[in-house]
Amino acid sequence: MELDYRKNPELLAQVIDAMADGVFTVDLEGRFASWSAGAERITGWSRDEIVGKPCSALEGPECEGFGKIGQLLADPGGRDGIHDQQCRIVAKDGRPLHLLGNLRLLRESDATVSGAVGTFTDLTAWVVQQTPAPQASDTRARALGGLVGKSKSMLEVLRRIELAAQSDVSTLVRGESGTGKELAARAIHDHSARRAKPFVAINVAAIPESLLESELFGHVKGAFTGALRDKQGVFAQANGGTLFLDEIGELPPSLQAKLLRVLQERKVRPVGSDRDFDIDVRLVCATHRDLSQRMEAGLFREDFYYRVRVFEIELPPLRERRLDIPLLAQHFVDELAPRYRKPVRGLTRDALECLVEAPWPGNVRELRNAIEHALVVVHGEHIGLVDLPAELRDARDRARGTAASSESVARASLPKLSPEQSAERASILATLERTRWNRTLAAELLGISRMTLWSKLKKYELSGPAT
Repeated sequence: MELDYRKNPELLAQVIDAMADGVFTVDLEGRFASWSAGAERITGWSRDEIVGKPCSALEGPECEGFGKIGQLLADPGGRDGIHDQQCRIVAKDGRPLHLLGNLRLLRESDATVSGAVGTFTDLTAWVVQQTPAPQASDTRARALGGLVGKSKSMLEVLRRIELAAQSDVSTLVRGESGTGKELAARAIHDHSARRAKPFVAINVAAIPESLLESELFGHVKGAFTGALRDKQGVFAQANGGTLFLDEIGELPPSLQAKLLRVLQERKVRPVGSDRDFDIDVRLVCATHRDLSQRMEAGLFREDFYYRVRVFEIELPPLRERRLDIPLLAQHFVDELAPRYRKPVRGLTRDALECLVEAPWPGNVRELRNAIEHALVVVHGEHIGLVDLPAELRDARDRARGTAASSESVARASLPKLSPEQSAERASILATLERTRWNRTLAAELLGISRMTLWSKLKKYELSGPAT
């Protein structure tokens, strides 16, 4: 057999398909014209599924890189291609893939561009190995599906959301009211392989018990008085996607048993029907209650608890993540200012200090409402202390008044702190009080060394409770 592919063009296709890397070509419209066996092995997407599709078809939430091919073909700008471009796509089985790609333009004899040929290497295993665990000292902020933070507790939440999104495991999201439980559930859906299918949310506590079974499973015409036509339940509405059941702790025990059967058998029976229907739903539940206490009280079934809590994500209250408050405040300003047509760019120092020191019983939802209130009344480019809700300022003053006198003296003797430093000091103090001033445990929870904690205690004049 002639092994010189220049003399034997038929050999070229065999050589390309034997390569471990993915190889592809695209036409002038940015559509895939060929897709090698290596590309199929790496991505799981077959030649028939890819050829003819635009390059941007491989992009989506948190995925990018391939769309630049079409941009380059439309306007080469004197460039010959794209070199060492890192890309992110989702494999056919839902796995996130990290690729390193190269592209070279193909030109006719008169130098006009006729298309392009590209290759890519799978870096996924290397990227996962090289990605460090989030640290509290990491100053880089992250955002995921509306959740924003850089504190250690929030970085851990975002990491667990990404883990949950990679599978169909039943997930329980715990947290106080206003911490963002529905945002977490939606982020799981939006970053999962089900993101193109429906996301359906229902608050169990907001529906009367007499109507709840019909809302969950649907009913057929004539099932009960007032059932004038067939009704589709939320399980059917979310088929193929994600169903979010908020306040699952309020679900009556009788319905817990029926819902357990649905989760075990993957079938749902509408009220009044004698037929079961197959369903394919990923379940995310949320609660602000302690479900173990409700189990002890006989209000929550143990078998149902372990079915919905295969994987758990706990959202911290805002008072335990004060480091994120300046970041969240700016995030809400950027989000809401255009809606109110206000040229607001940020907050003044005294306004940020008030936000950092406030008690926040309503958590992130309360913070968002406070920024929204401020945007209604503010004049100028920065939100000031007077623009914040009066009850928030009063709550901050009461919180200051109940602080220990030694702490007030210490704060008064400190140099003027920036809002970020005030947030860090408050976070350290809250962690120390939580651990009863066990510095070793506090340093571990904060994700810093004991020496770093010691230097910060000295910097912020935190000496511990009087003994």
